[in-house]
Amino acid sequence: MNLPRLAITMGDPAGVGPEVCLHLLTNLDIAKFCTPIIFGDATVLRACATKTKLPFHTPVLAPAEWAKGFASVAEPSVLDLGVIALDAFTPGSINAATGRAGYTYVNRAIDAALAGEVAAVSTAPLNKEAMSMAGIKFPGHTEIFAARTNAVRSCMMQYSEEITCTFVTVHVGYAEVPKLLTSERILDVIELTAAGLQRIRGRVPKIVVCGLNPHAGEHGLFGEREEERIIIPAIEAARARGHQVEGPLPPDTAFLPWKRRSTDAFVCMYHDQGHIPVKALAFDCAVNTTLGLPIIRTSVDHGTALDIAWQGKANPSSLFAAVKLAVRLATGANS
Repeated sequence: MNLPRLAITMGDPAGVGPEVCLHLLTNLDIAKFCTPIIFGDATVLRACATKTKLPFHTPVLAPAEWAKGFASVAEPSVLDLGVIALDAFTPGSINAATGRAGYTYVNRAIDAALAGEVAAVSTAPLNKEAMSMAGIKFPGHTEIFAARTNAVRSCMMQYSEEITCTFVTVHVGYAEVPKLLTSERILDVIELTAAGLQRIRGRVPKIVVCGLNPHAGEHGLFGEREEERIIIPAIEAARARGHQVEGPLPPDTAFLPWKRRSTDAFVCMYHDQGHIPVKALAFDCAVNTTLGLPIIRTSVDHGTALDIAWQGKANPSSLFAAVKLAVRLATGANS
């Protein structure tokens, strides 16, 4: 049986990305249902393996070999892109060179997915500050994938069996959020959420939309009536299209245990509104995915963790979960 090939980007070389990728390459469970290909630098992985005492006996492919024979690659491998030298960075430190390298791995993986060479892309973490130092203006993976694939509409989803959140806005300051909210954008996120969860869970999902303001505005007492002017019209439009949507609910009570049990996903107005409950409840198993793309993309739900990078302390559970969800989306089967 031909297993789906997945591109796994190595992430920022100075972070925990190389370490969790090493764990992935030796995971026998993962190898049963997909063929992971690390898009990164073999010299970095070897050095990280030596430092962390992790095994590294994986076949290494040059870009020319991949271009000629990607269809025959049937075992976990490393696509050695040769982007960064070991003496160009220090593990655990922010560096423009590592920001540029991580961005390059992502772009090459997107190219492979768009060309049909891989079934999906799963990404290890990038460092936003390092990318900024390198002159790369994208604030994160979500925006890179949306721009590179020319997605008409897209949104971030943080997925787990415990709690799932999608986001109307993501990597922007709080002061910018209200002016970025429109009924059209919220409706797009509701519809993307419904389609994504229908694909994952095989049924019509129940969706809760959070308010923007404390107490969901308290009928205009807080905020500028964003709930009445913007959020409620989006909810009503979604219901008119057949979606099961409730809200806007006050964010401070929306995530209570009894409500989570009856909710498939929460549509959140800004980054921390959803990221805080997701990371409090499902830090090691949540998966970041981008909905609305012409390709499948999943990611770890954690950062580069520079404080523990290359120390043998990184937990690969989130990357394993990201790969399993990518396979599930690519094949329509539970893994």
